[in-house]
Amino acid sequence: MNATWIAGAGLGLTAAGGIVVAVRATPPMRPVRLSDRIAPYLGDTAPPSRLLARPSATSAPFTVMRRLFGPVLSEAVTFLDRVVGGSASVRRRLSGLGGTMTVEEFRVEQVLWGAVGTVAAAVLVLGGGLLRGGIVPLLVVLAAIGGLFAGVLGRDWWLTRHLEQREQAMLSEFPVVADLLALSVVAGESPIDALQRVCGLTGGELARDLERALGRARSGTPVTKALSDLAEQTTMESFARFLQGVVVAIERGTPLADVLRAQAVDVREVGKRALLEAGGRKEISMMVPVVFLILPVTVLFALFPGLLTLTSLAR
Repeated sequence: MNATWIAGAGLGLTAAGGIVVAVRATPPMRPVRLSDRIAPYLGDTAPPSRLLARPSATSAPFTVMRRLFGPVLSEAVTFLDRVVGGSASVRRRLSGLGGTMTVEEFRVEQVLWGAVGTVAAAVLVLGGGLLRGGIVPLLVVLAAIGGLFAGVLGRDWWLTRHLEQREQAMLSEFPVVADLLALSVVAGESPIDALQRVCGLTGGELARDLERALGRARSGTPVTKALSDLAEQTTMESFARFLQGVVVAIERGTPLADVLRAQAVDVREVGKRALLEAGGRKEISMMVPVVFLILPVTVLFALFPGLLTLTSLAR
């Protein structure tokens, strides 16, 4: 009886304490703290709702994948980075693209491409084995491993290809941008005003990079530092020299119009050389059907009547 009484008293005290704490924590009874009093005067504008924000195409799916398969993806990314390596090269190419993707997100993409390649290769080999009436497990395993390597290396190749396409677009836009900047500077505008005018008039990858640097300058970063950082990030040497020339002109007040015209001429010469090199490569590739298709057929047509005559005389 005493034990029952003690247990009942303990339960009653626990329930009473819970009720007191709940009532004490309600808004009318809650004590006002100093942080609550000064919060309305220190608070900034409320952040926008993430439900109304437009997620980026690169980050949204990987956020979902991290939440679903976080530990597995982290271990796979760490293992892939340790085996493949080349994080500095990947970081350089990603910065050259001018996007917001990090090396970790790129590694996650490589893991996903490798997984898709593994499954696709294994399914193809399994389907072929079922059609033939026999499945070779070793062949399936080898195909899965090959699909894994193909997916991982394919994503790296696609990054390089994307960077090359962007560099080609920037190379084609650069002479026009340099000429417009030279005209604006000759007209009396400062280099910063000329950059803003050209970014507003033109579009493309080059203008987008310059606009991003000017946006950093408007947010408080020195203009020379923003342009120097952009010169370090870009993978196109002519554009890096152009940005360094602009930085030197801003810091020392040197004439910029002649430098811009000279750089535009140099870029046009580089484009002409690239066009001639591409034409030479295409000329060699055009010789392949001539040598391996047209020439053998021509020789066959030339020799076939003689061979037919010789075989008829031999009979």
